[in-house]
Amino acid sequence: MPILYSFRRCPYAIRARLSIAASGEQVELREILLRDKAPEFLETSPSATVPCLKVDDTVIDESLEIMLWALQRADPENWLRPEEGDLDEMLALIADCDGPFKRNLDRYKYDTRYPDAVRETEQAGAADFLWHLERRLTDRPWLFGSRGSLADYAILPFVRQFANADRSWFDSQDWTSLKAWLEAFENSFRFQSVMPKWSPWRAGDTPVFFPSEANPTS
Repeated sequence: MPILYSFRRCPYAIRARLSIAASGEQVELREILLRDKAPEFLETSPSATVPCLKVDDTVIDESLEIMLWALQRADPENWLRPEEGDLDEMLALIADCDGPFKRNLDRYKYDTRYPDAVRETEQAGAADFLWHLERRLTDRPWLFGSRGSLADYAILPFVRQFANADRSWFDSQDWTSLKAWLEAFENSFRFQSVMPKWSPWRAGDTPVFFPSEANPTS
């Protein structure tokens, strides 16, 4: 069985678990404590970051590649085939999230780690991307149509992380459609099903299988 090294709150790991759950694939989940990483994980992951998927002798060390691995094996909800646009357009939007938006997000949320970061400037830079999403969501409930797709589930964990950095400020913004999109995600069975609390894994532990059973669609 494939082994997924994960960390519950990491948005990269959340997006990987979302896609695995949607595909119907099952993996052995190993929860990693980031401040005390298991030696077996460090031996497996070239970057020593989560998520990391080990399939036989192959290691997939990037979250988006894990999403594509799962969905290319099985995609019953057509995440790779959106109602509007195509896979290339979704990947381009995800690249904007993973690049400029994530940089602003890190420097906003963890501004004390970056001597040259100005929190308000980083907040404004991230907000530009969120306004772009807001405009896409104005006349559709999901980014590429009336149902969720790869783009939604790859981006939502990071929007959630940004919102939680200052929820009062986030809630005060005029992102009506964006906030409804995020709220629907946070309240969905799909999100809740990939967020149980797991104990940190150590060699010799009883395997934890994820998902524990076939997840119904949200």
